[in-house]
Amino acid sequence: MEARCFFRAIPPKAGLPGREKPDLLSIFRLPGLSGYLGYDSIHLMEYISTRGSAPAIPSKKAIIKGIAEDNGLYVPSTFPSFGSAPFEGPQNKTYAERAVVILTPFLPDFTDAELNNACRAAYGKNFESPQTAPIKILGDGTAVLELWHGPTQAFKDMALQLMPRLLSFALKGEKERYEVVILVATSGDTGKAALEGFAGAEGVRIFVFYPHGGVSEIQRLQMVTQRGKNVGACAVKGNFDDAQTGVKQIFSDSAFNRKLSSHGFQLSSANSINWGRLAPQVAYYFTGYDDLVAAGRVRQGQPILICVPTGNFGNILAAYYAIRCGLPVSRLICASNRNRVLTEFIRTGVYDRRREFFKTESPSMDILISSNLERLLFELSGRKADAVVRWMKELGVQGWYKIDPRGLDELQELFYGGFADQKETLAAIRGAFEQQGYLMDTHTAVGYSVLHKYRQETGDQTPALLASTASPFKFNQAVLEALGRDTSGKDEFALLDELSTICGQPVPAKLAELKSLPERHNAVCARDEMDRALCQFLRIT
Repeated sequence: MEARCFFRAIPPKAGLPGREKPDLLSIFRLPGLSGYLGYDSIHLMEYISTRGSAPAIPSKKAIIKGIAEDNGLYVPSTFPSFGSAPFEGPQNKTYAERAVVILTPFLPDFTDAELNNACRAAYGKNFESPQTAPIKILGDGTAVLELWHGPTQAFKDMALQLMPRLLSFALKGEKERYEVVILVATSGDTGKAALEGFAGAEGVRIFVFYPHGGVSEIQRLQMVTQRGKNVGACAVKGNFDDAQTGVKQIFSDSAFNRKLSSHGFQLSSANSINWGRLAPQVAYYFTGYDDLVAAGRVRQGQPILICVPTGNFGNILAAYYAIRCGLPVSRLICASNRNRVLTEFIRTGVYDRRREFFKTESPSMDILISSNLERLLFELSGRKADAVVRWMKELGVQGWYKIDPRGLDELQELFYGGFADQKETLAAIRGAFEQQGYLMDTHTAVGYSVLHKYRQETGDQTPALLASTASPFKFNQAVLEALGRDTSGKDEFALLDELSTICGQPVPAKLAELKSLPERHNAVCARDEMDRALCQFLRIT
């Protein structure tokens, strides 16, 4: 196997990046080497657990395992430094080529050939846009980073078209002798993207749990009509947090995992708790920035704002990691819907899931337990795993935890938290369409609304990159209602046609075909029956 070493003098400092003076023992890049020369150590990047008691492992193992034995999440032992211009002539490079540049130091035990082949296959003709993740410039200092041109019309494709290919190389390289079972909890988009990405994958099966009645009709149809002998889906009676908690319990149930192992199965995850999901998302913040530079909207090295609508915190965490790697960003704007647990955490330092759960017009963000926040807590604590363990125990036992004042100061220095209710979300859709001629979905509209609140509150007019997470066609009813249209009595496909007429764009082919596809996966279970449903899918007793 081709070996690629990455050199670093000293580990990154605790806390948030860009807030301390450079150390005198600065790291410098050697010409021609994919790495950094330091004074005291040479090592290959490994992955460590946020909870501290699992051994460090290489990236391939981290992708196969998904979650550490101590139930922690894997994070890089160090962060590479790209600076603000990691690409030479980005306008002449494909998205796949640029993704390889960012992923290479994060995945050092993958060969150049493996990474190049995986990225070319992931970001090719299966994306409707030749730019894969294009930016659209609005007239108010905002650029929209469209992450939804893949086969499922959602940003999850940016990772889940690549992750199955990475996993295939990892399994081959590790010479594993079992069948991997990908277990997924979804609030809507991850489920279909994972099913689509892993359908037909050799040596892999995938089973998805989603909240019964808690996803849009389009999202449900996308999952239940999925073709493939190795795929399955089941609705869980409850909300997304119930499904996510149930999946975590299956992962942590040692007796159940021994049972699976005796039948030749090993669990892994395609949720963003898996590093193979998170790493690809770091890349598109770098490509988005360089596209802004190429478009003449910012100067090279000029800081920008990044606004991300998020519920599980993975998408904005990828932006945070991009900053750790040198992307010039002055503020991360974390946008929530009515389930504003993240907004209150950023503003108070208290994470409290003991609150009413709301089903909203942006269902992929209807989440009260944000799994990926654990990775940020690890950094805010100065990488002290015992603090993370304590906070996670408090969340599980009493339903809340509070970080220390120093961590809160660092959090608020970089992050701004805001939320938009239904009225504000629909107003944002209507305003963007009427004033900018741009049609956005409900989740993107949450981000757009919160971005405007931030500007009004702070007066900060720094150019902004807004992550657009789904096509407006996926949430057609809410989008049409925002535009003042009566949707009563109309089925999903009549609504798609009406939206197409209004915006002058064809209904995406993958959504239009749902009308004629048979429903294949109609199982429903209680939360305490999820392990039984998985066994039925795997045909074991």
